[in-house]
Amino acid sequence: MNQRSALLFILLGAMLWGTTGTAQSFAPHSAHPIAVGTVRLAVGGVTLFLFVWIKGKLQLNHVHHWPKLAIFFATVAMAAYQPLFFSGVAVTGVAVGTVVAIGSAPILTGLLEWFMYRTIPDRRWWLATLFAIMGCTLLVSTDKDVTISPLGIAMSLGAGFSFSLYTISSKNVLTRISSEIVVAVVFTCAALMLSPLLFVYDFSWLLQINGWLVALHLGVVATALAYLLFSFGLVGAPASTAVTLSLAEPLTASVLSIIIVKETLTVQIWIGLFCMFIALLFLSIRKKQ
Repeated sequence: MNQRSALLFILLGAMLWGTTGTAQSFAPHSAHPIAVGTVRLAVGGVTLFLFVWIKGKLQLNHVHHWPKLAIFFATVAMAAYQPLFFSGVAVTGVAVGTVVAIGSAPILTGLLEWFMYRTIPDRRWWLATLFAIMGCTLLVSTDKDVTISPLGIAMSLGAGFSFSLYTISSKNVLTRISSEIVVAVVFTCAALMLSPLLFVYDFSWLLQINGWLVALHLGVVATALAYLLFSFGLVGAPASTAVTLSLAEPLTASVLSIIIVKETLTVQIWIGLFCMFIALLFLSIRKKQ
C-alpha cells in the first residue's frame, strides 16, 4: 500500500470517529458516558470478531506465532482509553478534557517512537501537529466556563497516552498479522476487560429504540469500521503521522455539529477549521524522491 492511500484510510477512519459526539447526542438522557463507551467497545468487538470469523481468517492454530506482548499492550491501552477519556471530560469539562486527550496524543506518539525506535518525525509532522492542536483547541474550546482539575488533566493525559500506546503496539502487530485479525482480537479482549462495568452502570437505556440505534452506530460504524480503516492505513504510515491525522475527528465533529445540531459558526470555529485544513495539507505533501 502506498502512503497516500494509507493516509486516506486513516482520514476516513478519523471522520467516522468524528460522528461519535453527534450520535451520542441522540442517546437517552439516562445513558452515562462511561456506559456508552463500554457498550460501544462491546458492540464493536463482537462485530469485528464476527467479521473475521465469517471471512474465515480467525485461525487459532497460528496463535503461537502472534506477538502476544504487543497485543496485550494494545488491548490494555484500548480498554483504558474509554473510561479515562470519559472520566477526564466529566471531571475537567468537555473543552479542556478533549483538548488534553486528543491534543496530547500526537506529541506522546512522537515521543514514544523516539524512545522505542530512535526515529524523529520530520519537519512536516511537527508543523502539521502544531496546526492540528491549535485547530483542535479552537474547535472544542467554545465554552465560557473552563474548569482546570489536576485529576481531570491526569486522566485526559492518560487517555492520550493510551491511544498512542494502542497505535504503536498495533503498528508492531500489523507487521505479522492482518489488520482485520488485529482489531478483532484487540477489541474483543478489551471489551471483556471492561465487562465488569456492565454491573456498575445502568444499561436500561438500551431497551429504548434510540438507545440501541445509537449503540449500533457507535459500535459498528464509529468503532468496528473506523478502526478497521485506521488499521489498514497504519500498515503504510508512521504511527506519529497516523495519530496526527486522526485529529480530523474533532474537525468532522465540528462540521457535523454545524450541519446537524445547527451550532453557530463563529470566527473562532472558522480559524480552527482553517488550522485543521492546513495540518491535513502538510501531511498530504510528500517529499520528491
